[in-house]
Amino acid sequence: MIVEILLVLGGLALLVAGGDLLVKGAVGLSLKLGMTPLVVGLTVVAFGTSAPELLVSVSAALQGSSGIAMGNVVGSNTANVLVILGVTALISVIVTKGHDLRESWMMMIGASVLLIALAMTGQIGRIGGVILLLAMAAVLWRQLSTGRSDGDEIGGQTAGAGWARILIWLGLGLVLLPVGANLLVGGATEIARAFGISETVIGLTLVAVGTSLPEMAASVASALKGRADMALGNVVGSNIFNILGILGITTLIAPLPVPPEMLRLDLWVMLAAALLLWPFLFRAVNVTRVVGAAFIAAYGVYVWVLL
Repeated sequence: MIVEILLVLGGLALLVAGGDLLVKGAVGLSLKLGMTPLVVGLTVVAFGTSAPELLVSVSAALQGSSGIAMGNVVGSNTANVLVILGVTALISVIVTKGHDLRESWMMMIGASVLLIALAMTGQIGRIGGVILLLAMAAVLWRQLSTGRSDGDEIGGQTAGAGWARILIWLGLGLVLLPVGANLLVGGATEIARAFGISETVIGLTLVAVGTSLPEMAASVASALKGRADMALGNVVGSNIFNILGILGITTLIAPLPVPPEMLRLDLWVMLAAALLLWPFLFRAVNVTRVVGAAFIAAYGVYVWVLL
């Protein structure tokens, strides 16, 4: 069991490091090639920070662990709202006034409802994957045509990076991510079997939180810099990409059977967590430390129910 735990921890460490390096390299490359900060933020950064979820889901699907593949995405979306925003709010109150994410929030709700509808068929196959990817393309087109972005926030220190450094970041990121994904999935699967816990529960909790660490790191860093509001956009954008992009790609590679217990509880918890953001985005209610603590407590209750 010690070996399996070390595999999980090692896999998580490699995923976090690989995701960070990939994002830095991809942003640097995109800016070198003259892409606008908006395009970088909505495509390269979104893909890069979700790369751990993508690699884990694809790896799990190819290994026949559909519970981990589905649970990873559904659990990550729930953890993004309750854990990431909760922790960020504990560090610094998230001010919502002046940040219009209402349309993006509606896209996130639409993606969640689409996933539930596809899941009700019992299996999300390649046709479902095509539908999800087409929806992702529509979301990107809409955001590219109407969105705004702060180039300083996107580029950061990466904008002035040299070609050699960018290529090293990309190379290391592309190596560490698949290695980390394989270690994490393998270790988590063995732990689940040893304790008699279903792969779905492991995917919804341990794997989901682990692959959300890049988003957590980005949100906490923003809060420490006095930009806690950026965590909202980070969570909404990540949740949209997790459902439409990651599950779309994964189901094109290998169709995913939907575990029955996920239809009974977990998909609805994911949707409920997304709906919780309504008053903060539509009524400009700040996400205070009390709200953050309540979010984390709600996630704790959810995990307790699962276990």
